[in-house]
Amino acid sequence: MTDGPRICDYGDSTYRQDFWEGQGRDYEDAVERRVLRKLLPAGGARLLEVGAGFGRITNEYRMFREVVLLDYSLEQLQYARHKYGDEGYLYVAADAYRMPFQASAFDAATMIRVIHHFENVPAVLGQIRKVLRDDGSFILEYANKRNLKAMLRHLFSSRAWNPYTLEPIEFVELNFNFHPEYMQRQVAELNFAVRKVAPVSWFRLGLLKSALPTQFLAGLDSLLQRSGWTISPSIFLDLQLRDASGDRGQSLPRDPLEILRCPLSCSALRRDGDVLVSDSGIRWGIHGGVFDFRMPLE
Repeated sequence: MTDGPRICDYGDSTYRQDFWEGQGRDYEDAVERRVLRKLLPAGGARLLEVGAGFGRITNEYRMFREVVLLDYSLEQLQYARHKYGDEGYLYVAADAYRMPFQASAFDAATMIRVIHHFENVPAVLGQIRKVLRDDGSFILEYANKRNLKAMLRHLFSSRAWNPYTLEPIEFVELNFNFHPEYMQRQVAELNFAVRKVAPVSWFRLGLLKSALPTQFLAGLDSLLQRSGWTISPSIFLDLQLRDASGDRGQSLPRDPLEILRCPLSCSALRRDGDVLVSDSGIRWGIHGGVFDFRMPLE
C-alpha cells in the first residue's frame, strides 16, 4: 500500500478483556449507550459503524435493517461476527482513510471512541461524508481536549499542555484529544449541521464509580449533558448533512457486494470463492466471514 497516515491496529490485542470486561468501565458503557439511544434515528436501511472493534455497542443499532462493522482489526471483527452472526450484519476489515464502499451507501454512521486514534481528522471524516446519503446522519464522539481536569492541570502546572489551543494534542502515540471548536470546524467544512451536542462521562473517577451505583451515576450524567458545558472528557455530536434531500429507508441490495468497491481502483467487485476480485484485477481476501481490504492479495 502507499504511504499515508499512521494506522492504529488493535490486531489480536486483549483490548476487550484489558479495557472493558471487568475493568470498572460499566459507567462509561452505560452513559454512551444512553446517549446513542437518544441520538440515533428511529430507523433506516443501513448503518456504518466506524471502528466497531469487537462490537461492544453494535447491539444498539437494531433499528437498522443492516449494520456494517468497519475496523482495521481482523481479529476484533471475527470476535464480533461470532457474537452477532451474519443475519443483518456485514464485517469489513479496512483502512478508514480508504473505505471500500460505494458513495451514498449508508443512511447513517457512528464513530464512538475511535477518532482519537486518527492523526488526519479531515481525511477520515471526508470518507464518512462520501459514503453517506445526502440526508445522512452521523453520530460522532471525540475525546475533549478542553476538559475540566486538563484545565485545572494547566492552571497549576507549567508542564501541562494547553487545553485552550485549537490544534489536537497527541498525549501518547496515536491518541489525540480535540478542542470542541476544532471539531465543530471540521464537520462544518463537510456540510454537517450540528443538531445536538452532548458532553458525557462527567463522573469518570474511580472513587465515584466504585462508591455509587452505575445507573445512578449514568442518570446524573444525563442531567449534566443538558447543560451544554463542553468541559467533560467526552463529547457526542449529533450531525445531519445540510443538503438533506433524499428519502430515508431505501431498499437494500440483495447482494452486499453491491455496496463494496475496491479501495484502490474504486471499481466493482465480484466474488470468487474466498477472494474478491475487482474489475481492474486487484484481489482481496475473505477471512472467517470478514471482507479484508487491508492489503491486496499477491
